[in-house]
Amino acid sequence: MPTDMLDRWREQDWQLIPPTRLSASENLALDEVLTGRVGRGERKPTIRFWQWAGPAVILGRFQSVQNEIDADAARRNGIEIVRRITGGGTILAQPDDVIMYSIYVPDSFVRGLSFADSYREFDHWVIDALGELGVNAWYEGLNDITSEGGKIGGAAQARRNGAVLHHAAVAYRMDHELMGQVLRIGQEKLSDKGIRSADRRVGPLRQQIDLEREEITQHFIDFFRRQFGLTDDTITPDEQQEMQRLATEKFQTRDWVYFLP
Repeated sequence: MPTDMLDRWREQDWQLIPPTRLSASENLALDEVLTGRVGRGERKPTIRFWQWAGPAVILGRFQSVQNEIDADAARRNGIEIVRRITGGGTILAQPDDVIMYSIYVPDSFVRGLSFADSYREFDHWVIDALGELGVNAWYEGLNDITSEGGKIGGAAQARRNGAVLHHAAVAYRMDHELMGQVLRIGQEKLSDKGIRSADRRVGPLRQQIDLEREEITQHFIDFFRRQFGLTDDTITPDEQQEMQRLATEKFQTRDWVYFLP
């Protein structure tokens, strides 16, 4: 990491919210809650690692359920359909198949950075952490983390109320059969080109390193702590209450999930 970037990160008093098992709608609601808290100065810069209570397919802010998902197949497989507040593409997230983290900072943190540069800066530490595990990774395009073994993950951002939310999903393992049933883009790609072609496009970490998902997550946390400093934290009761309200009144509603045809 370049020296000026390293200094900017080490100047922050980073807080850690470790993996906490929540539903997908609760995870998304918590993103909105913590972004607002950081923007209002009620919470210090924070990194949070996700955990899911069950499988979900997560739409980008401006995607259509009809275009992206076979909703009947999702229901048959017990998969929650949700929409996040950031842009980007659809993620099929099973609890043990993806590592996802969110970073919440005041918007002053990205002052002077272009939009594209901010993406690279927010995920630079993950690329360095993967390098320690023997995975040669780099950024490609606006928001993709890729490697010699294929694409590893992708990121998305939202800027609102004086804060930046940046979150990224890193693929640990992929269920090609389920992806083909639930995701329409998955159906097209798999039917046209077969599993081998799909394998070349995406290179989940389980195919590249012999570590469990929890071990990789802990390595990410340990790396971040060594590089920038990190204070263990928790979700406060007020944040928990606001998260539950937003999950119920917004993220679980049909109006929000299906707001595009």
